Amino acid sequence: MAAATAAFFSPLTASVYLPALPTVAKDFGVSLTDINLTVTTYMIFQGLTPMFVGAFADSAGRRPAYMFCFVVYMAANIGCALAPNYVALLILRMLQSAGSSTTVALAQGVVSDIITSAERGRYIGYMSLPIMLGPSLGPVLGGALAEYLGWRWIFWILTIMCGCVTVAFLLWMPETCRGIVGDGSVRPKHLYHRSLWQVGKESLATRSRLRKQAQNSGQGEGQAVAAATAAVPPEQAVTRSKFNAFRALTLLVKPSMAILLFYSSLVFANFYCIMTSIPAQFSSVYHLTDLQTGLIYLPLGLGTMIGSQLAGRGLDWNFRRHCQRLGIPYERKKQTDLSSFPLERARLEIGIPVLVAANCLVLIWGWVLYARTHIAVPCVMLCLLGITLTGFSNTINTLIVDMNPTAASAATASNNFTRCLMGAAASAAIQPMIEGVGPGWAFTILVAISTVAAPPTFWLVLNKGMGWRKEEQERKKKRAEELEKKKREGVEGGEK
Repeated sequence: MAAATAAFFSPLTASVYLPALPTVAKDFGVSLTDINLTVTTYMIFQGLTPMFVGAFADSAGRRPAYMFCFVVYMAANIGCALAPNYVALLILRMLQSAGSSTTVALAQGVVSDIITSAERGRYIGYMSLPIMLGPSLGPVLGGALAEYLGWRWIFWILTIMCGCVTVAFLLWMPETCRGIVGDGSVRPKHLYHRSLWQVGKESLATRSRLRKQAQNSGQGEGQAVAAATAAVPPEQAVTRSKFNAFRALTLLVKPSMAILLFYSSLVFANFYCIMTSIPAQFSSVYHLTDLQTGLIYLPLGLGTMIGSQLAGRGLDWNFRRHCQRLGIPYERKKQTDLSSFPLERARLEIGIPVLVAANCLVLIWGWVLYARTHIAVPCVMLCLLGITLTGFSNTINTLIVDMNPTAASAATASNNFTRCLMGAAASAAIQPMIEGVGPGWAFTILVAISTVAAPPTFWLVLNKGMGWRKEEQERKKKRAEELEKKKREGVEGGEK
């Protein structure tokens, strides 16, 4: 829950600012086109920053990465609240994105650290709730703050919220990275990998133990401390991955990852287009105020809540079904060897039907806007779109983490990178498309693109995916053996 709460900041910060754009432009004396650049640059950094911080988290640990993000984010929010001019706001929005955007990748990394593949679908559903609610709740919060307190209070509230989460993380959030704490049984060496609660608990336990030892042995407490320190066992060995700033980029060239990420970005672009088109369409068709337009996002938020839970339970059920069919032990608390397990089929058997429903609903959405129906119809449509688009998104997220268990944050960062780039392009294109051909045909074109790309994508992943995974594991095994051989040869040469 802590990781999911932190991940809420990335989508919330992106959307909470939208209702205030006209007011900010007026205050700084710039055009709406200029002020929209603060949104575009935010999305660019939202895609770029996790590529590097996610790789850092996979090697240095989740806690240091979280603390870095929180400090940068709070500093940027304070700067935005005090921004004297447009240029300062533009630069600080980039810094704000750099601080908030990686929290999504870090949350996926935490899920990969502590949850096995057998239960990962359900927990990624839990984790994605705040992430998917951010775009729905953000405009409501931002519209209310901008209308009653002024747009600068948006950033003060974000600073206060992040400060509370930072204190909670310092007090209670433990390190989860398997390269540092293994399965949780390895005591981290460095103090910054431990929460204040852990430090205090260990200190009290040590003092109590030493006091008892001193009483039983007749030693002074100082002598007992020295003896206990000398008897401390060495740290357990864990396999800690080396920091590779370009790990997320290297994942983009893996065949299965490249195919999945490209198609997932196409589908998620539909989500961005729906989000972006709502203010203009609903204000012109239904003559809603900024605050009322923000409330329209609530049905979408409800749909994302339902979709994340349904998809998570469906993914776990299908994983268990495949284990029973193949005679593989179903271990909920222990990660099993998945090299010969049809991960792609187990996940996509849930995702593909959900995708078909999502494409149909996006198509209907466009023509509902064209027909200018009663406002209740698009509200119901938004709820259904939230269910299906979130369900498919969670399916792909789960599969990507399953395919990259030792680099979950970097893999999620790659996913985030492709989505943000495609989303930025789609957000810029949807309004001209609607103005040119109308909302019905605009969304029909989007659905046609994702529908045509679906068959080759899923055929390749379902038929070639497991083979690609096995080949990669063989290459890794061969490299590890060669490295071990070189180490042995070096030791033998030194002895001679």
